[in-house]
Amino acid sequence: MHPALWVSKTGLSAQDTNMSTISNNLANVNTTGFKRDRAVFQDLLYQIDRQPGGLNTQNSELPSGLQLGTGVRIVGTAKQFSQGNLEVTEQPLDMAVNGRGFMQILLPDGRSPIPAMASSS
Repeated sequence: MHPALWVSKTGLSAQDTNMSTISNNLANVNTTGFKRDRAVFQDLLYQIDRQPGGLNTQNSELPSGLQLGTGVRIVGTAKQFSQGNLEVTEQPLDMAVNGRGFMQILLPDGRSPIPAMASSS
C-alpha cells in the first residue's frame, strides 16, 4: 500500500473510534451517573528523511530536518470526571457527592469490592 494511503487509513480508523466514543457519550447523556469518555490519540513512528542540521542542496542547514509521520492510533479512552447536575429525588436512599470525590463502598464482611481500596481493618 502506498505510504500516504496508509497514513490516511490510520487517521480514518482513529477518527472512526473517536466518533464511536462520542456516539456512546450522546447515547448516555440522560443516564444518571454516566461519565463521558474522551479518545486519546498517539503518533506512530516518524521516518527521518533528513537529519536536523543537515545540509540541503544550496549548502545551507536544515534547522528542523525532515521527518515524515507514519500515522496515528487510539491508545485508549479517558473518563471525564466533571461534576454533573444534582437532582433532588425525595427518595430516602438516594445520595450524591457534591464536589470532588467518590463514595467508598464496603461489602457486608467489611472488605472493599476493589482490591486496591482494601480496608486496613
